[in-house]
Amino acid sequence: MADGNATSKFDKSKLVSRHVTEGPARAPHRSYFYAMGLTEEEIHRPFVGVATCWNEAAPCNIALNRQAQAVKLGVKEGKGTPREFTTITVTDGIAMGHEGMRSSLASRDAIADTVELTMRGHAYDAVVGLAGCDKSLPGMMMAMVRLNVPSVFVYGGSILPGRAPKGADVPDEFADRDLTVQDMFEAVGKHQSGNLSDAALEVLERVACPSAGACGGQFTANTMACVSEAIGLALPNSSGAPAPYESRDQYCEASGRAVMNLIASGVRARDVVTRESLENAARVVACTGGSTNAGLHLPAIAHEAVIKFDLEDVCASFKSTPYFVDLKPGGKYVAKDLYEAGGVPMVMKQLMKAGLLHGDCMTSTGKTVAENLAEVSGDVDGAVIYPIDTPISATGGVVGLKGNLAPEGAIVKVAGLEGEQMKFRGPARVFECEEDAFEAVKARAYKEGEVLVIRNEGPKGGPGMREMLATTAAISGQGMGKKVALITDGRFSGAPRGFCIGHVGPEAAVGGPIGLLKDGDVIEIDAVEGTISVDLPDAELAERRAQWTGPKPTIYGAGAVWKYAQLAGPAKDGAVPHPGGGEEGHCYADL
Repeated sequence: MADGNATSKFDKSKLVSRHVTEGPARAPHRSYFYAMGLTEEEIHRPFVGVATCWNEAAPCNIALNRQAQAVKLGVKEGKGTPREFTTITVTDGIAMGHEGMRSSLASRDAIADTVELTMRGHAYDAVVGLAGCDKSLPGMMMAMVRLNVPSVFVYGGSILPGRAPKGADVPDEFADRDLTVQDMFEAVGKHQSGNLSDAALEVLERVACPSAGACGGQFTANTMACVSEAIGLALPNSSGAPAPYESRDQYCEASGRAVMNLIASGVRARDVVTRESLENAARVVACTGGSTNAGLHLPAIAHEAVIKFDLEDVCASFKSTPYFVDLKPGGKYVAKDLYEAGGVPMVMKQLMKAGLLHGDCMTSTGKTVAENLAEVSGDVDGAVIYPIDTPISATGGVVGLKGNLAPEGAIVKVAGLEGEQMKFRGPARVFECEEDAFEAVKARAYKEGEVLVIRNEGPKGGPGMREMLATTAAISGQGMGKKVALITDGRFSGAPRGFCIGHVGPEAAVGGPIGLLKDGDVIEIDAVEGTISVDLPDAELAERRAQWTGPKPTIYGAGAVWKYAQLAGPAKDGAVPHPGGGEEGHCYADL
């Protein structure tokens, strides 16, 4: 059989898929492709993996299967052969508040691993990755950069906001306004404190999440969706349209065509993801008041690309970026509103105007950031997106902290805080795990002015670096969100409000200072200066460390969560469980 190159505009001799489609020795392989209905011409075209995180676990991912079909149409229009496959997702909204959350962060790396293995095993030349939930977005982008193939990312879209029906017997604070899942977690806190009836809670739970799509505020999913555009892996404005919008299919089809253009031009993922594009992404997180989890995922993406870009680097970009996009949880609006106000391109246009973007970064369009933004017309609406010269605040909605309590750094979301709310000093109230803290909060067994410390929740100690949304939402629901502070070596969802500091490193499980704290130790946090410290002399900390015996064994003595805990690195570097791109002896795309 002829090699078939005459039927394609692409030279398969330089593409990985030649290992499964070209020459007499690959006749058995080709027989499999004929079994699936491929034509001779399709077999000899480039093979494009269309990877989705579709499942029936939650609304975040339920629309991805439909969107993948539109991507495949675009690949075919570009004279490629799409090969759809799925990987896992652990959805944080379902995993939150119980043992399931220990699986969440590990799932990010499992997603990257399974996409890598599928691509390698079947010799696909490029990938379009569709994802819809917190860890699936960075996991998919990590796989793209790890493989370094032509890549386009597609976000599944946000959920539509909910609304209580007129005349419903719910408190005024929940009536006649947009609702998100954050409101449900806070409603639980109000219910526990006796300020919300069973009937009202039931009304709210039925209407808060009315469609397919990821959580609607600027929580982790929408934050990382904005990152996908800012970093250049997603097409401009593709992350904005809510999941139910039919226009999502148009973006998906365009993404399929775009990846074929990238194959033709030889543009790969690491041509797009650079130190400069990571800085662009960090600025978009900061100006939108995005999730602190970006401080975990950006270093993890950088790790795959052989780029040093740790938590300190992320926070340096945060510090010099104004906060000018008014999104929940710190602000008023949801992802749909941002899309209708011009989306990420309008936000980036403001950053470019202020000289805060690297305009020469390559993107998935085959054009640079500056070239893409030159096509953006209109101006900010002044409500969702403020002019950058009159921002909500002069520094970003997310701030990095460092001090004797967090030598490797910590991170806090300050969107919605102002003035003296940016500082806190108080005695520690120490909890050894989230469950203990949640029970204390539920019983209101804590005091105004305390710093609640939740430790042993880091990547190794948790294991799995759980999010604390159930606890922080309960505190907010009790009206105490700005009256106490909370620090942890674990993480927070993108949804918490109040003074919540996460990623404190080193974590307690490896002997970090957070593991040495005792009840009553005075902790001082200054989000203006970027400091976090405990009022103890070095000698006292050294003495406590000498007496420290390490954490108790967890129930995870085997399996995936155990394996992740053994391999995970520090949070400041993304809590990644492998050496990264710098240790590779090859590039997959050149095999």
